[in-house]
Amino acid sequence: MGKEVILVTGSNGQIGTVLSEALREIHGIANVISSDITVPRSTIIGYFEKLDVLDAKRLNEIIQKYRVTQIYHLAALLSATGEKNPQLAWKVNMDGLFNILEAARANGITKIFHPSSIAVFGGNTPKQNTAQSTILEPETMYGITKKAGEDLGNYYFYKYGLDVRGIRYPGLISYQSMPGGGTTDYAVDIFHKAVAGEHFESFLKEGTRLPMMYMSDAIKGTIELMEAPVEKLSHHYAYNLGAMSFAPEEIAAEIQKHIPEFTISYKPDFRQQIAESWIENMDDSCARNDWGWNPKYDLTSMTDDMISNLRKLQKNKNYDETRFL
Repeated sequence: MGKEVILVTGSNGQIGTVLSEALREIHGIANVISSDITVPRSTIIGYFEKLDVLDAKRLNEIIQKYRVTQIYHLAALLSATGEKNPQLAWKVNMDGLFNILEAARANGITKIFHPSSIAVFGGNTPKQNTAQSTILEPETMYGITKKAGEDLGNYYFYKYGLDVRGIRYPGLISYQSMPGGGTTDYAVDIFHKAVAGEHFESFLKEGTRLPMMYMSDAIKGTIELMEAPVEKLSHHYAYNLGAMSFAPEEIAAEIQKHIPEFTISYKPDFRQQIAESWIENMDDSCARNDWGWNPKYDLTSMTDDMISNLRKLQKNKNYDETRFL
């Protein structure tokens, strides 16, 4: 097999920031092309192309310029942002994905990663130990686009032989980037507030348990899935992937073990209703059996690592939160 040349869309986002770096370590700096609708504020090592995924012509130009062989398509509007502008969320999430699939088909690209989400589940989905194959009745535009994206990815696999793979990500937590407009992003913001010595006001109420994952585990799972032999994949697209589940008061209690003076209050907003339509934890046995998925971090170890790394960043005189936006 020759070298892979990888295009990452939405590379400025929470996942894209970390995934692009991990892919460069594996495939080499020259073989990973980051792209986003805006130029990143911080300097990146490697190639960057400004790209609106709704611009099919520009997308094809970049693919042909670098002779791209794989695409990690991360560009999307997330749940809370999408509810503020559902029409735009549909356009970006669906038309953007369609452009990626068609560009891949036209240019001989055979492997694509496109993430799904726990947002595909709805109020009628069993909330405990949610199965790989279950009721999908999403209640947000983001969730609707992710469900449709799962179907579209499967269609292109069976119709055109395009190897589209994906993960139903839980809420993702990382110190490398700031919240990106998702309902689960409170679990990122709470750490930044705590380390900065600030009070945190949660937009979710006590007892709102949601599935979560540390970013390093999410990147690990993504790369493991993309490297797995296709013949081992019993569920080709949108694997359930689990790690931990907690409510706001539980993560606050873990933080207080490190920062006893940290305080939290609760002021639920429209995101509470979104969260209540989602599951609490999921059965990821298919991922474990098919390609050996096994998360490294739980709530305790994640909290240790988050606070340690955020404190290091805070001590860095060049640290500026706006560089993540």
